[in-house]
Amino acid sequence: MPMKIAAKLGLDVFKLDKEPHIVIDTEICKTVCTDEACVYVCPADLYERDDQGRMTVNWEGCLECGACLICCDHRALTWKYPSGRFGVQYRMS
Repeated sequence: MPMKIAAKLGLDVFKLDKEPHIVIDTEICKTVCTDEACVYVCPADLYERDDQGRMTVNWEGCLECGACLICCDHRALTWKYPSGRFGVQYRMS
């Protein structure tokens, strides 16, 4: 029986850099963004609004697909690949 996607993603390893590779301009998100596309497009479900209405991202679990950067029409994200040896390492079963 083939592995389900959640089980496959559970095999991935994340080596964290000291600096986040995704930075959100929270002011743009709060004042301009109305569709919250990043919340819906992120396959790792890393984006959410906090209690004060600011958009937050759990960049540590990023799958590095870049979908959030593509869908952010308001240029509120600064996104780059993590520096060498850091980021997600996909594992095969």
